[in-house]
Amino acid sequence: MNIEKCNGERLWDSIMEIGKIGHAEVKHSKVGGCHRLALTDKDKQARDLFISWAEAVGCHLRVDPVGNIFLRRSGRNDDLLPVTTGSHLDTQPTGGKFDGIYGCLAGLEVLRCLDEQNIETLRPIEVVVWTNEEGSRFKPAMLGSGAYAGVFKLDSVLDTKDVEGVSLGDELKRLGYTEQMTDSFSKCYQYYELHIEQGPVLEALNIDLGVVTGVLGMRWYEVDVIGTSCHAGPSPMHLRNDALVGVANMVTELTKVAANNGEDSRCTIGELDILNASTNVSPGHVTFSLDLRESTVEQLHELQTKAFEAIHRIAYHHKLEINIKESWSLPPCPFDATCLSNIKQACESVYPEIQAHSLVSGAGHDAVYVNRVAPTAMIFVPSEKGLSHNECEYTSPEQLEKGCNVLLNTIIRAANS
Repeated sequence: MNIEKCNGERLWDSIMEIGKIGHAEVKHSKVGGCHRLALTDKDKQARDLFISWAEAVGCHLRVDPVGNIFLRRSGRNDDLLPVTTGSHLDTQPTGGKFDGIYGCLAGLEVLRCLDEQNIETLRPIEVVVWTNEEGSRFKPAMLGSGAYAGVFKLDSVLDTKDVEGVSLGDELKRLGYTEQMTDSFSKCYQYYELHIEQGPVLEALNIDLGVVTGVLGMRWYEVDVIGTSCHAGPSPMHLRNDALVGVANMVTELTKVAANNGEDSRCTIGELDILNASTNVSPGHVTFSLDLRESTVEQLHELQTKAFEAIHRIAYHHKLEINIKESWSLPPCPFDATCLSNIKQACESVYPEIQAHSLVSGAGHDAVYVNRVAPTAMIFVPSEKGLSHNECEYTSPEQLEKGCNVLLNTIIRAANS
């Protein structure tokens, strides 16, 4: 198999050009941040630019029933299922220029390289832009890929409303997508997603390429901690039933539980709310979020058991009442062995001097849902300082080019199988 190379300068320029739509000047950021929520006018502007670039190299547009857009390059046998790659163009409210965007623009660069080098493939190739991956505007995240995979019912997704009460379906109609939509969802032969790591592992190892073997399972909980509020002055410390003191001990202990449980264990308390908070009142009611992640169902259940035991033990010690409710979950997602083999072979062919690092992703991606209906795998490149969902998010042009070269050769390999 011949080794093909992408145009790294063109890839970088395309990412920066898309990044002008919703650009945010940020101090200490190398290239600035980006604000482009799903199905806003800015998101539509970015999608339109992306479509125009793909159509310029002969690709054909298809929009599915939830607004996912597919740009298709024909193969020698168009009756075969396509090899698909892509990601998303929507961002966090204070996001960067690479999360998701890189996967879409790298897919476009693959199409451009194949076109200018007159490379034919047996199977067609499609680049997809998934709708509402971030979940910043319409909750939950990954609605487009979730609908595609049948995880979410289409009517429910279309009826999902943002904080202003505007539905996703209404926005698709306003932006003109309903006039282009197909009546059903398509299928693909294999799916590959190239992404920045969004974490610090590859940078810490000084390795520029990661082969993602799967995604951690996740469970989210709402934890209600109830004590007794009292006046801050007359109440001696040893006679208080302070819910916040109990929660503070829980946070410390939960962090230790995950840290001692294994390399893939994660425990995060991202939200904490003191009900009826006042400066001179010892809190009687506190709620907090609990995010647990692990690489297998068994390990996730073990982590949950240890976490719940710690919460109840501390609650008993502080004479607190506890209620725990699961709010969302996603099972662990191991990726397809054949797809992973294709990526590893491409890495070895293009960069024999680099020992690509195998790792599990701690973040959810559209690939998690696509994996339920098609063989799937992912490629990572480093994130500087592990930053993502942050306006200072950055990956160097050289690292982006390496990832795209691996994607290009993986796609060629898969599309000729």
